[in-house]
Amino acid sequence: MKQYECLTNDSSEASAVFVPYYSGFDIARYLWDDLNTTKRDAGSVEVTKFLKEKPEWKTMWGRDHFMIAGRITWDFRRGVEEDASWGSKLMWLPETKNMTILTIESSPWHMNDFAIPYPTYFHPSSDNDVVQWQNRMRRLRRRMLFSFAGAPRPQIDESIRGEIMEQCSASRRKCRLLECKDTNNKCNKAVPVMKLFQSSVFCLQPSGDSFTRRSTFDSILAGCIPVFFTPASAYVQYIWHLPKNYTSYSVLIPEDDVKEKKVSIENVLSKIPRQQVAAMREEVIKLIPNVVYADPRSRLETVEDAFDLAVKGVLERVDVMRKEMRQGKNSSMVFDEEYSWKYFTFGTIEKHEWDHFFLRTSKWKN
Repeated sequence: MKQYECLTNDSSEASAVFVPYYSGFDIARYLWDDLNTTKRDAGSVEVTKFLKEKPEWKTMWGRDHFMIAGRITWDFRRGVEEDASWGSKLMWLPETKNMTILTIESSPWHMNDFAIPYPTYFHPSSDNDVVQWQNRMRRLRRRMLFSFAGAPRPQIDESIRGEIMEQCSASRRKCRLLECKDTNNKCNKAVPVMKLFQSSVFCLQPSGDSFTRRSTFDSILAGCIPVFFTPASAYVQYIWHLPKNYTSYSVLIPEDDVKEKKVSIENVLSKIPRQQVAAMREEVIKLIPNVVYADPRSRLETVEDAFDLAVKGVLERVDVMRKEMRQGKNSSMVFDEEYSWKYFTFGTIEKHEWDHFFLRTSKWKN
């Protein structure tokens, strides 16, 4: 952010105001070991108190302010005052509800946070770095039809990872499994993960502890077509970074069909025509610049990376809100926040074929 070419210290000239609060580091100190909500919320409360006392705040009452949360949204959405409940209440504070908060996973049912890509292993220093990487991914021979890197989630009733791993093991000639377990976890190392994805045509991306996975962006980086099992894993998340036409770069297999053993993943993927697969892979490779963060010590010249697209998305959002305020409008009043996923993805809250994916469950209470 400090190297962004359009910075100003004069807030009266600013299109948006960046708040450099490291909320992810702040809450990480207390998530597992401290059950005191007052301590967990202290940083968030202090920051928002500081902000609303500044003259810049009164320009748009925080609607032109934005920050990066650095963790998934659920770590900042504790909606109750119970010490045993998870996370802080950062995103529930009246001030932050006016702000734009960038997270690696956003809530489909709230309107103050927007998802940006998880960091990958690749941080290019030049446009040429990006082009060379893309060309390398195009030349790779992919011997496996599909693969999965991950661990089961037996403690989560809704998880389909167990079924996915069973199907992969049963398709030995066409699927390769990298199981993330024990102390020598290969999934935490770049080489095994990237080798797996670079040798695969499709990479399975089921939900884990939450809707999204860093693995999605590793697979795109590797030129491997992601296979999702709910639109909440990507399509309604990364609206500034991924195409709205999700079929152009990915496959969606409904998780209920997998859970109920109604579908064979191998059969679904095997039936996709070769020409279509080639076109999808090319689209994935074209997406690589959108999901990587360039080396901050350098600057890409003609390529927009994930950082550029995130800042552009924030500026466009703030510009819309600024115009609405001048006209006495407020788009947040025209739809129920529960349908944020639909409004921000499609610009409407009309009935949609994905509605059943976004019914509230015990897993997602806040």
